[in-house]
Amino acid sequence: MIKVIKTLLAVPLFMIFVSCSGEVIEPLEKDEAYNVSFPSYFPAMTFDTSGNPVTKNGVELGRKLFYEGRLSRNNTISCGFCHIQENAFTHHGHPVSHGVDDRTGIRNAPPIQNMAFLKRYMWDGVIHNLNEQPIIPITNEDEMDSSMPEAVSRLNADPKYKKLFKAAYGDENITGERVLKALSQFMVTLVSADSKYDRMKQGKESFSAEETQGMHLFQQKCASCHSGELFTDESFRNTGLYYNAQFKDEGRYRVTLDPADRMKFRVPSLRNVEYTAPYMHDGRFYSLDAVLNFYSEGITDNPNLDPELKQNGHTGIAMNAQEKQWIISFLKTLSDKKFITNPAFAE
Repeated sequence: MIKVIKTLLAVPLFMIFVSCSGEVIEPLEKDEAYNVSFPSYFPAMTFDTSGNPVTKNGVELGRKLFYEGRLSRNNTISCGFCHIQENAFTHHGHPVSHGVDDRTGIRNAPPIQNMAFLKRYMWDGVIHNLNEQPIIPITNEDEMDSSMPEAVSRLNADPKYKKLFKAAYGDENITGERVLKALSQFMVTLVSADSKYDRMKQGKESFSAEETQGMHLFQQKCASCHSGELFTDESFRNTGLYYNAQFKDEGRYRVTLDPADRMKFRVPSLRNVEYTAPYMHDGRFYSLDAVLNFYSEGITDNPNLDPELKQNGHTGIAMNAQEKQWIISFLKTLSDKKFITNPAFAE
C-alpha cells in the first residue's frame, strides 16, 4: 500500500513549463501540490509541510538551485557537485568532500535520500530542520565558501530565477529563506523505496537463499543500530574508529562538547549502500568487505566504544568470511536503480 501526502497551498501560485533540457519556458497560471508517495511501512514524515508546503514549482526551483554553481563563492561548486545522483547523491570515489579552489573538507558527503523521514542531519546531528541543512555547505569555507546574501544577490541578477521564484512563491522576491526552503522541497522528493528489498516486502519478488541468509544475519548482528525501514536508528555511536589527525574530527563532541560524545557519529542509512562507497564519516573504507572486516577484526576498545560492540567478552561483531558475503548479498538488495536514474532528480 502506498501512502500519499498531499500538501495544501495557502495562496494561488503559478506553474512552470519545463523543457527536456530543464530550461524554464513560460510560467502557467496555477501551481499544484507535489504528492510525496512512500510505502506504508516507512516511518511517518518528519518534514513540516505546514511551514513549507511542497509544490511542483517549489520542487522545480529547488532542483535548479541544487545544481546551481552560483551558490558558491566562485560559481563552480553546486550541491550536486558532491551529491551525485548515480551514487545515491554521494561524492563517489572521494573520501571527503571537495569544494572551492579544490579545497578538501573533513567528512564524506552523505547520501541524500529519504530526508523527509529523518530527525537529524549531518554526521554530528547539528541540524534538526531540513529547511536549515543547506546553509552548512553553502557557508562552509571548504565547501561552497559563500553566504546567503551573496547567493541571493547573484540569483537576483538572473531574470530566469525571478520567474522561477514567482512561480514557486507568487512574487519575484528572492530571499535566503526561500532559497533554503526550495532546496529542502527538492530533497523531500528524493524518496528511495523501490529496491529488491521493498519489492520483497510488498510480495512482488523473492530473495535468493544467500540474500535470505544474509538478511537473518543482518538482523542478528547489525540491526541493533541499522534498524527500521530506513536502516538507521539515527543514534550517535562510537564504533571504534581511530581518530584521524588529518581531519581533527571528533564527531558529536563538536556539537555537545561532552567528552562522552568523542568519536560518536550518526548511524547512516544503509539504503543504496552498494552505490555510496567510500564508507564511514571520513571515507576511510573503499568496499563493503573492508567495512565488515573492520567490524569483525579491526575495532580497538576505548572508553566510549558503543556497548553493542562489547558483548560476551568480545570486541567487535563475530562474523566469518562466508557470513560476511551473505550479509553483503542482503545489503545489495537495498539498491534502488530507479532512484539513481530517475530523470526528475537529474540536472
